[in-house]
Amino acid sequence: MGVVNHIKKIRIEKGITQIRMAEDLQVTRQTINAIEKNKYNPSLELALKLVDYFNVPIEEIFILEEDET
Repeated sequence: MGVVNHIKKIRIEKGITQIRMAEDLQVTRQTINAIEKNKYNPSLELALKLVDYFNVPIEEIFILEEDET
């Protein structure tokens, strides 16, 4: 199983840059970039901040993908 996210899609739809988002959430732009590329899963605290920041249900941002067996 793996976690994928739609942060980049949501961010672009809302017209927010990575730099602005990083500043608003008090993280680095590199952190936002790594999360968007699914190279890094955010902490629970940051995940909840993202839900609040975008004002969407957590299921719209994060999806747990099942392994195909």
